[in-house]
Amino acid sequence: MKNKNKQAAAEEESWGKFFRDVFVMFLVLVSIYYVVFSFFLANEVVSGPSMQPTFEDGDRLIAVRQFTPKRNDVVIIKAPDQPGAMYIKRLIGLPGDTVQSKNDVLYVNGKKIAQPYLNNKYKTADHLAGMTYTNNFKIKLKKNQYWVMGDHRDVSNDSRRFGPVSRSSVLSKVLLRYWPVNQISSNFY
Repeated sequence: MKNKNKQAAAEEESWGKFFRDVFVMFLVLVSIYYVVFSFFLANEVVSGPSMQPTFEDGDRLIAVRQFTPKRNDVVIIKAPDQPGAMYIKRLIGLPGDTVQSKNDVLYVNGKKIAQPYLNNKYKTADHLAGMTYTNNFKIKLKKNQYWVMGDHRDVSNDSRRFGPVSRSSVLSKVLLRYWPVNQISSNFY
C-alpha cells in the first residue's frame, strides 16, 4: 500500500511539473514575442489606397524598426498631418537630394529615376485622360529630411502635400507582406 501511495504521489508530482514547465515555456515565448515586436519588428495593416497596386487595403505586413533608409524603401511614417496616425509610403529622396518631377518623369539630383512600381492601371487611366500622374515639383532636401510618396500618386497624401519628413518620423521599413497568403512577398519594386 505504501508503494502505491508513493507511486501515485510521484505521478501527481510529474503532472504538476509538466504543467509548470508548459506555463513557464508559454511565459518565455510571450515575453520573447513582446520584446521582438516592441523593439525590432512591427506588425502593420495597410489602410487605404495610397500604395496601390503595390499594397491593397487590408494587406498585413512585417516591418523592421532598426534600418538605414535607402531610396525606394517602403516605409511606415508618423503622419505629419494627423496626430497618432501612420502612413505607408515609398522613400524617394534622401537628405541632401534634389527631387524633381517634370511631366511624369522623376529626377533625383538631375538623374532620371526608374519607377517600375508606377506601371499600373491607375497611371494609364490618368494618361488617357490627358493628365500627368505626378504633379510637377522640385525640392532640395536639407539634412535629416526625407521625401516620401505613395505609389497611387493621384490619391496619395504624401510629401507633395505635407512636405519632407524627418528621420525620427520614419518608423520602420516594410520587409514582408504575409497576408493575403497568395500574395506573400518581400519584393516591392
